[in-house]
Amino acid sequence: YRLRTLTQAHLWLTPLNDETRRQMDKLWLALAGAAREHAPTLEINHRPLSTLGVENQTLAVSFATLCVEARSQHDYIALSRLFHTVLLFDVPVMTPLMENEARRFIALVDEFYERHVKLVVSAAAPLYEIYQGERLKFEFQRCLSRLQEMQSAEYLKREHMP
Repeated sequence: YRLRTLTQAHLWLTPLNDETRRQMDKLWLALAGAAREHAPTLEINHRPLSTLGVENQTLAVSFATLCVEARSQHDYIALSRLFHTVLLFDVPVMTPLMENEARRFIALVDEFYERHVKLVVSAAAPLYEIYQGERLKFEFQRCLSRLQEMQSAEYLKREHMP
């Protein structure tokens, strides 16, 4: 059922507006099997991590929480072990002033990709316009390639590897 939901849905939703938020909420309901009522604070590597929802091994979380706050690759590893599906809300266009955030986003995508986590994103811009910086251009190209693959039916069929 989850596979059908994911393969029929757009997994990179733009722009950041009410309609996109409604689509994310609808996907959450289909994937998590419950309304987004519980938004617990998780403890990841002995530090709090605010969520927008946790249900049925599915996580709803903001870009600000995962990529603006000081997080490490170890946090993303822990999350990728706990959750088979992540809905990432409110990814902004990453400007040259956001290289640290972009670096964290790349690390997050790498860990999710390696463990076959399904990723649904609401973003301010289309996939190939989300990074406007220069310093991480090469690394971000690989990240974009992975994000593209993560939307494929072949990837979505892969078993989560906690």
